[in-house]
Amino acid sequence: MNKIRTFKSHPWHGISLGDQVPEIVTSFIEMVPTDTVKYEVDKQTGYLSIDRPQKYSNIVPALYGFLPRTYSADRVAELTNIQLERNDIQGDNDPIDICVLTEKDITHGDIIVKARPIGGFRLLDQDRADDKLIAVLENDAIYSSYRDIHDVPLQIIDRLVHYFTTYKDLPSDRHPRCVLAAIYGVETAYDVIARAIEDYQTYVQNALLEEME
Repeated sequence: MNKIRTFKSHPWHGISLGDQVPEIVTSFIEMVPTDTVKYEVDKQTGYLSIDRPQKYSNIVPALYGFLPRTYSADRVAELTNIQLERNDIQGDNDPIDICVLTEKDITHGDIIVKARPIGGFRLLDQDRADDKLIAVLENDAIYSSYRDIHDVPLQIIDRLVHYFTTYKDLPSDRHPRCVLAAIYGVETAYDVIARAIEDYQTYVQNALLEEME
């Protein structure tokens, strides 16, 4: 008999990544390409909240959300430090972001989907590691044939890169806030996921210790 749940699971802490990690991951989608408002899960309540209206014409070009039970801290940031030959970059203290490509018109967020990671962008957001995993919707009629980010048409990659390197910029900014350090393939994406899971486990352990003090 299935257990009856009387409360909604917290999208970050209460949803499992699934039993096929890292090849297939359960992803929580906050935004879709038709959104003109930046939605984000409130970390305390788990409800989807309005982060900010999109003041300019940048619209997210794919399903956009995060991987539950992941966290960007020391282990994730280590990859960016290695890439840039630095040692001062930290994680952004958020779940790992993910973009999910699909040929379907999905009209709203606040949903979970099964996605297959194929690569990612190593972004630096004001000296913080802010990786964006790129994935395809599992069993998608068109995109499911892509096995690595190099299979994705260059025009789609360019569109995603443009969004993530400009979506936080303001006209008054003299320098871009987000800088692309690298585009990586599926094996590195798997490494990012594994590190983010370990960072999350450390985050939870530290939070529990703080509660006990």
